[in-house]
Amino acid sequence: MVEHSLIGQLAQHLLRPVNTATRAKARLHLLDWMGCVAGARRSEVAVALGGVQGGALVTSAFLGNVLEMDDVHRAALLHPGPVIWPAALGRPSASIDDMLAASVRGYEAMVAVGASFDAQHYAQYHPTATAGVIAAAACEASSASSDPLIIANAMALAASVSGGLWQTRHSTNMAKQWHVANAVETGRSAASFALSGITGPLDILEGVQGLYAATCLNPMPMVFNNGWRIDEVSFKPWGACRHAHPAIDAALALRARGTLAGPIDVETYADALTFCDRPDPTTPHQAKFSLQHAVAVVAARGVPTLADFEPDTIALLADARAQVRVHENAAISARYPAHFGATVRAGGDEEALIDTLGDPERPLSGDGVIAKARALFAWGQLSPEQADRGVTLALEGDDPSAIVRWLDDIL
Repeated sequence: MVEHSLIGQLAQHLLRPVNTATRAKARLHLLDWMGCVAGARRSEVAVALGGVQGGALVTSAFLGNVLEMDDVHRAALLHPGPVIWPAALGRPSASIDDMLAASVRGYEAMVAVGASFDAQHYAQYHPTATAGVIAAAACEASSASSDPLIIANAMALAASVSGGLWQTRHSTNMAKQWHVANAVETGRSAASFALSGITGPLDILEGVQGLYAATCLNPMPMVFNNGWRIDEVSFKPWGACRHAHPAIDAALALRARGTLAGPIDVETYADALTFCDRPDPTTPHQAKFSLQHAVAVVAARGVPTLADFEPDTIALLADARAQVRVHENAAISARYPAHFGATVRAGGDEEALIDTLGDPERPLSGDGVIAKARALFAWGQLSPEQADRGVTLALEGDDPSAIVRWLDDIL
């Protein structure tokens, strides 16, 4: 029986009704993703894609995580939006309610699988890719079928070729973006074949040579909550790695009190240092993964903007970065990844944060999500008409194909 495997249990879990409030929440995540795509349309990745065939959805799958402003789930340590929305929009004949429901199921599958991975997995693998391919399959298959066996086979086929190695972050390259696009394409392909009757190994997660055995030491139990886990997903207000956000948030609090001066000490969790201890960034990508640069931006300029991670600003803030020292705090590490935290000390004052702006405990309001999207539209140099149309389509539109046409227009 399908429910005897983890993938089968997940497939059954995904087929619950999606209520109106959850679909409305999904619309905010859709708008957030559209902003991330539009903001990256002049990036080097976008230029490189100029000769690639496949249309706006292929391009948008590459662009959703370029600016490091894509939504994030803390415990799963992954970014659902860049994978889910190109997959959900891939069936433009679907109704808006069906598309939004499929996206919610995609978020659910991605978080459920990603949160079951352990620290060993995250040390080597890019969970947005490894869990994302399964989620894209779930999104596509559940949009086309209510048969749990078909959905389970789609996810099992996708999981059997799951991958995405973190070696990509050790040099300047675009593989991280390709990881997302490949997850979307491969997941949708797996769903298509499952719909045609091709079967997959339903014990692909827990089997003796399955995904857990290959990539984890101590996988966590898969959790099937009563609600929808899209409600656990955080919005990112600033264009830097999420691991830098707690330090940014704490530094902003000190700046508001007028005490962010002189040498600055940052204490945070170990993974934040693994990914973002970079005192001398030279490129925008490196700056986005630099705790020292992120805090220096706050000290010198205030609330970070995308311009603060561009080459001119990177060069200007060398002295300010030299004032920032970063250390691990064992207590903060112990709360991670359920909570991303940091303590910043400067000028005889300190600010300690357990959760950061955009987390469910400190949510970004609907107006905040809209303002962020509009700022990204402006960064991508959309016309006012294109920006207004994007907001309306995401929050009020009733035709998924109109969103695809909007993407075609801006890309």
